[in-house]
Amino acid sequence: MAFDGTGRFYLRPSVLSFSHVYLSASPILMLAQPILDRLAGALLEACSLAVLDGDDIVYLARSAGTPIISPVLNVGRRQPAFCTSIGHLLLANLPRDELDAYLKRVRFYPLTPHTIRSLSVLRAAIDAARESDYAYVSQQTELRLCSLAVPVRDASGACVAGINLILRGRLLVRDEMIERYLRPMQDAANELNSVLVP
Repeated sequence: MAFDGTGRFYLRPSVLSFSHVYLSASPILMLAQPILDRLAGALLEACSLAVLDGDDIVYLARSAGTPIISPVLNVGRRQPAFCTSIGHLLLANLPRDELDAYLKRVRFYPLTPHTIRSLSVLRAAIDAARESDYAYVSQQTELRLCSLAVPVRDASGACVAGINLILRGRLLVRDEMIERYLRPMQDAANELNSVLVP
């Protein structure tokens, strides 16, 4: 890490190279990439895989051959869990004490006029994700962007990641997203589940 003289720190290339090595060697990434590519090819939409890291999600993979729909959705980028579809799913699958600790420390900040800003709304979104085993968000992180996510589980049943499908520039309501995309996304997640070890 280095200091730029204006009060800000930044990562040196050597640190960034470590993250590239990690991402390149991650078993879940190697297993997920062809599955993401097939899913995106079948649905003609961008798909990503992310994990929970602290209070954020981190994108580990994105479908090849689809345009980079937003710089914040590139591999290695972080987004707050409280306002993302994968974040809601992964929070819903935390042990109760870990979720309670997260909810006590979460700090809301608006990325758009629609971003979740209250604990009660976040709790409701997490509860809905737990009950349905998928999560949908609309315009939480970016205007005219909506996303549907499904969980990825290892052989023990633990939720270790999430796959999402992202629509940018057009919005579909929850029911239409589910009707069009949920089943093939679940099939892709199940394919990945079947090759993961606990």
